[in-house]
Amino acid sequence: MRQETVVVIVGAGPAGIATSACLNLLSIPNIVLEREDCYASLWQKKAYDRLKLHLAKIFCELPHMPFPLSTPTFVPKNMFVKYLKNYVYHFNVDPLYQRSVESAWYDKSSQKWVVTAKNSVLGLVEEYVSEFLVVATGENSEGFIPNVYGLDTFKGLVIHSIEYENGKKFGDKDVLVVGAGNSGMEIAYDLCNWGAQTSVVVRSPTHVLTKELVQLGMYLLKYIPCTFVDKMVLMLSKLLYGDLGRYGIQRPLKGPFLLKKETGRSPVIDVGTISKIRLGDIEVMPAIKDIQGDRIKFTNDQERHFDAIVFATGFKSTVRKWLKDDGGLFNEKGMPKYKSPNHWKGENSLYCVGFASAGLFGISNDAKNIANDISRIIDGN
Repeated sequence: MRQETVVVIVGAGPAGIATSACLNLLSIPNIVLEREDCYASLWQKKAYDRLKLHLAKIFCELPHMPFPLSTPTFVPKNMFVKYLKNYVYHFNVDPLYQRSVESAWYDKSSQKWVVTAKNSVLGLVEEYVSEFLVVATGENSEGFIPNVYGLDTFKGLVIHSIEYENGKKFGDKDVLVVGAGNSGMEIAYDLCNWGAQTSVVVRSPTHVLTKELVQLGMYLLKYIPCTFVDKMVLMLSKLLYGDLGRYGIQRPLKGPFLLKKETGRSPVIDVGTISKIRLGDIEVMPAIKDIQGDRIKFTNDQERHFDAIVFATGFKSTVRKWLKDDGGLFNEKGMPKYKSPNHWKGENSLYCVGFASAGLFGISNDAKNIANDISRIIDGN
């Protein structure tokens, strides 16, 4: 089967459906290809139960649709999924599901993109041809588990955070969470609440803030330089938490918002984990040195038994697996070569959305920029 359209969008997560919605508002035909059987599968199928959006709702709205006034400031997962359902319906976004893109290349003779995708229901390979291609698979396309010496000998359960739902089945277990970002810290908190003997590996310096401090900082950034916002927020964080170094959590040299801007690394938004660490209910461990069976040795030479490991070690882009012509847009890791705000457009009418390390706020900006740019090109302006 061969089908032609103006824009092909690969991925039906928030990035893909936001871009399709913006294009639909401009009456620009588009096709969204999604490998799973639903939109926003990471949110619908692979997010842990207690997850809430880590930023206030005003920073998490997709284009042209605010959250209802009754929605709490920090939106629970189920409410966000409902919001996405209403969004897809309202803007008539209609992805083609169970289409796993195998390749996308630019045909210079016709000046069009040729995308092949396997229809996993029918077992057929389909071809889609378009003037524009939008990569919306994002930074979170595939869970990443680092190479750890001896991991293959571990006798217990090993999962990535996308497989974690809640701590119910870990209630009497010794569990190690690897990764001290927002997911790792919140999963450690959840495990502890379910009665698991919980430890968390903190390998790198990290900022710890409350959700209110992050909200305050993001508001102030509209009016005050980042340097001053960082100083203010860090001062308040130190008053709230004191010196976390004594518990194994060091602060980075750069401030939280500057670090986010330069590296994409977000501060940890504390949901109660720090209190558990202070009480000794959650133990902070350094990096893993090696694993032998059910025993894990750390870089401080401490050795412990564990029944399970949860890797909250982030995700990786899969763009390089199928995109044959990168249009000068992506590096070898499948991430944009250029930093925001110059990251979303490449050569030969190639675009990317959801790669700015700026969350849903960045997705919203990317989607609007891309749709407006495509409209401008079509109109010949």
